[in-house]
Amino acid sequence: MRTASGTSLKSFFIISMVFFGVCLGYYINVLLKTDTHYIYPLDDAYIHLAIAKNFALHDVWGVTQYQFSSTSSSPLFTYLLSVLIKVFGNNDQIPLYFNVVLGIGTVYFLNQYFSGVFEKAQSVVLSVLFTLFFSVLHLQVLSGMEHVFHVFLIVVNIFCLSKVENKWAVFGFYFSLLLMGVVRFESMFYFMILAFVFILIKKWKTAILVLLTGFIPIIIFGYFNYQHDGYFFPNSVVVKGTKFSFDSNLPVQLKTILLDNFLFNASFYKIGFFPIIISMILILRGFKNKVGFNKVVKDNFLIIVFSLLVVCHSMFADFKGMFRYEAYILVGFCMALIPKMKVFFVDFKSSIKKEKLMLGLIVINSVLLIYKFSFAHMLLDMGGKNIYEQQFQSAKFLNAYYNESKVVANDIGAITYYTDIHLLDIVGLGSVEMIPFGENKRPPDDDFESFLNKYTKDNEFTIAIIYDEWFQGHVPKTWKKAGVLKINDRTTVGVDEVAIYSIDLNNLQQLKVNIRNFNWNRNVQVTIVD
Repeated sequence: MRTASGTSLKSFFIISMVFFGVCLGYYINVLLKTDTHYIYPLDDAYIHLAIAKNFALHDVWGVTQYQFSSTSSSPLFTYLLSVLIKVFGNNDQIPLYFNVVLGIGTVYFLNQYFSGVFEKAQSVVLSVLFTLFFSVLHLQVLSGMEHVFHVFLIVVNIFCLSKVENKWAVFGFYFSLLLMGVVRFESMFYFMILAFVFILIKKWKTAILVLLTGFIPIIIFGYFNYQHDGYFFPNSVVVKGTKFSFDSNLPVQLKTILLDNFLFNASFYKIGFFPIIISMILILRGFKNKVGFNKVVKDNFLIIVFSLLVVCHSMFADFKGMFRYEAYILVGFCMALIPKMKVFFVDFKSSIKKEKLMLGLIVINSVLLIYKFSFAHMLLDMGGKNIYEQQFQSAKFLNAYYNESKVVANDIGAITYYTDIHLLDIVGLGSVEMIPFGENKRPPDDDFESFLNKYTKDNEFTIAIIYDEWFQGHVPKTWKKAGVLKINDRTTVGVDEVAIYSIDLNNLQQLKVNIRNFNWNRNVQVTIVD
């Protein structure tokens, strides 16, 4: 007779082979397109690396070694990278290795969680693999960013919540909450909703402990951050987040939150709509059976939490093409819903006759899984190549000719990690001076252009490497374009053309010579502007 531990070990092995086999295949594919050096599919990964490098080597929390800049939206993840750099040396593959370890941990706890739901290894394997690929976690592992860490903490948190009779599980529940907020600030929605649902079932003490545990680390970090740059949250949260204030712009803000971000947001329907429909059906069935409000909430605790969470996230945070910001929600939904739909995994043939509506919704979610996997394939297939040909090549150029110069840029990860430049980030992620011009998705205007022209002149900046399209005609007239770099098959970069400007006109001719003489990658089309 097969033991439960034997079944769990078997399913863990199978899941790991499939999931990390997929990751390995894409890893090798990237190496073949980037001269055997693994490149992350988004430039954002190098922002974490740049801060981690500077904190480890120069004791400066910033994308450059010269000044503080609260650019990381995941302070704990970046800090842990800095510790690893301090111990093992400066290596741009450290985030990948760290994510693989966290990925193994995620698979382990998911396997343990679903082994408590299903008796057969086959059902456990199917449920875990569905969860992993529904949240496109292979893409998150290979992205080199914090989202695997966030998912890992959510998985641990839910696993521990399912075993609250164990004192170590209680510790794991609160400890994962403690870390979660400084891994991703969207976790605040989770804390508040979790506390709210605990209040619904009259667990006031637990609700208060959830809020205290989750928010205290955020408050401590916010205080530290405010002392340095005058903002409570990191620059990325300030610039990209939805700002809400009770002033004359309130109607516009409400329209943005309720309509643009939620009801008319196509990403919401791709990500959260159908899981919410399934959740609503399950909840309504509870009321139909007249078991009482308190019992219905207890029986559907997690699906209520994640249904409310996806709505709040849609309205006040952001959804991205890589499904990275919402990966934790997708994993949570799977952990909440799959046990409720156990019958489809145990006895599929008989269940489809009785549950035709649910079957239809499962099919839709399976189609969405295929869509996400296909989209992830496109990003993993070409993303590293894009970054290698655009940001990595730009960084190598700066390192060769302008390694300690003052540079204006908009994609700042690779160029700050691989160089020692002084930076002005026009988006505001790395330069607090630019935040007022980018808050609430404010487009470039005359004030932006005027400030940029004066600031770069007064502070003697040398060159700019920017996307012209992002300036919408507001590139300072005193700058002179020296060259254009173009790549093909754009997938993950903002624009396929990067413009190089001379801000110091005494440097213009030499800049053109440097562009002409640099050994660019063969896939980069270089045009010198006469």
